[in-house]
Amino acid sequence: MNLRNVVLCGIGLLMSVGAFAQINILNAKTPDEIGKKTEAQIAYDNDEPLPYGYVDERDVLWSKTTWEIIDLDERVNFPLYYPIDTNNIGAERRSLYDVLVRGIKKGDIEHVYADSYFTEKRTLKDIEASLVYSDTTDLGIEQYNAEGFVDPEYIRKFTLDAGDVEEWRVRGYWYLDKRQGELRYRMLGLCPVANEARSKAFEDDGVDAKVELFWVWFPGARKILHESKAFNRKNTSMPITYDHLLNSRRFHGVVYKEDNVQGDRGVAEYINDNALMQLLESDRIREVIRNIEIDLWNY
Repeated sequence: MNLRNVVLCGIGLLMSVGAFAQINILNAKTPDEIGKKTEAQIAYDNDEPLPYGYVDERDVLWSKTTWEIIDLDERVNFPLYYPIDTNNIGAERRSLYDVLVRGIKKGDIEHVYADSYFTEKRTLKDIEASLVYSDTTDLGIEQYNAEGFVDPEYIRKFTLDAGDVEEWRVRGYWYLDKRQGELRYRMLGLCPVANEARSKAFEDDGVDAKVELFWVWFPGARKILHESKAFNRKNTSMPITYDHLLNSRRFHGVVYKEDNVQGDRGVAEYINDNALMQLLESDRIREVIRNIEIDLWNY
């Protein structure tokens, strides 16, 4: 083993020790202490999301807004989907959907909207109406007609969970920074897409009713996303935060819309019933964006 390998091994061990210390698995006296930092660790640790640098509008030479679909059936996007069954897993591991919903219910995430243009703000009550569906059984209806009330045992509740989310939609902003001389990306919003909660009560209908549940203003949710960890399949002792995962674009998305003169029409609106051509159009939009940076340094 040469000197280079020794140094790399040493660095890896130090990183592993630091990561284990963060989740307290090596120092825990009881299972309840796993995932909780000690007072000394909290005082020493200044773990905050990396702040965005200020970008003056005069430094933006070119920009384009894109909307992408993140298909959760793709293996590279699994860290955004799993875990979906949290009964037999640690409390520190949650899917992206659970992290956002929990943050909204606690009031830590306030900027929640109904559309990707962030024009109509949604409250917790509005979101719960989309995530929960209540249905009264036939016996409950008979009881209500006879007695004027319904016992809770005759009311069925269907709630959307992480396993029902089929895809994520993100809105991002590509721009050329004149000072840095490079192409950069800034995520603006993300949205879970799933069938309505009502579809779980009537599964036999077979109706595909995928809807955008809510849009979260990403910069306002970065702190919550930074505190939550996604699974790192290459090194389980070094989990990655959702904030880092999304900012570094460690996912695969397909562009389904860009800002354009036709009122930001989507790709499916001018390429109908042809999935292959829609994918090729998505790749063409990506290639145009990449060529902007290449052409910047082409003399």
